[in-house]
Amino acid sequence: FMKKIFLIFLIMRVNMEKSVQLKDLVENLELEVVYESDDYDKIEIKFNEVNRPGLQLCGFFDTFPYQRIQIIGQPEHEYYDKHLPFDERRNVFDKFFSYPIPALIYSYGISIPYEVYSLAKKHNRTILRVDYGTTKLISRMSEFLEYELSEEIRIHGGLLEVFGMGILIIGKSSIGKSETALELIARGHRLVADDAVNIKKIDNKLYGDSPENIRHFLEIRGLGILDIERLYGSGAIKRSTDIDFVIELENWIEDKEYDRLGLDDNFKNILGIELPYIVIPVKPGRNIALIVEVAARNMRQKMYGYNAAEELNRRIME
Repeated sequence: FMKKIFLIFLIMRVNMEKSVQLKDLVENLELEVVYESDDYDKIEIKFNEVNRPGLQLCGFFDTFPYQRIQIIGQPEHEYYDKHLPFDERRNVFDKFFSYPIPALIYSYGISIPYEVYSLAKKHNRTILRVDYGTTKLISRMSEFLEYELSEEIRIHGGLLEVFGMGILIIGKSSIGKSETALELIARGHRLVADDAVNIKKIDNKLYGDSPENIRHFLEIRGLGILDIERLYGSGAIKRSTDIDFVIELENWIEDKEYDRLGLDDNFKNILGIELPYIVIPVKPGRNIALIVEVAARNMRQKMYGYNAAEELNRRIME
């Protein structure tokens, strides 16, 4: 009963608005905290875009995207340091910090001007700094934020890397997903997740991993919980993988017409992405792990332009 409740919880789509704690961003990118606001531990970032406030330094605030992380590099610093009178600089930053920005980051290890520091303190805004360039900072930050804020779903199933391809195996409970995964691991393939798979959509592609608390554990009825890393070594596991296609296991239905040629391609929609989709009927005597291996090889051939069913059809028609 508790496992059913757990699985229902895992399958639920995360509909709430996602955010990243500023302190997590600081820790991940190893940013220097120059001034820490009173609400530093509570600041959340909800956008993966950043803003370089060149227009704002010129006094234009009509379309100021203040919800984003603000970054000042060498050009912005040179402009206001050499081309703006002191009083104008104070007025600009006084208005700049009056908006609830998540944080202001200086790149290239730039020394923070006194008036900027004092106005940040006045408005209770966080100032951060890095010693490397702006382009590198934006690239690292965008990659981190895009991953953390990406659209996400958690589903019941297993995820493995087979011959370099990410295969999502789904099906009803007790259909044999974990047993199939165990045999694939014994054949030299790698486990990413069992029972629950986190799927993220990044750059129009799907990536999967496991919830951290059950990562690389496998449940086999009759044996219990297995630690795959300890049993088979670090080569038998992988932290995450992109998802190339979906295999659904279902109990064999005698009067159902299953695909025997493979001429028609089927797809499954996950987070708006159409993935190649195969249904494998399960019954005693069928080696499902072997079929999954062959499906991976066959799918790779299709990706490179060769379809065995189409080739056979061409020969017959000739």
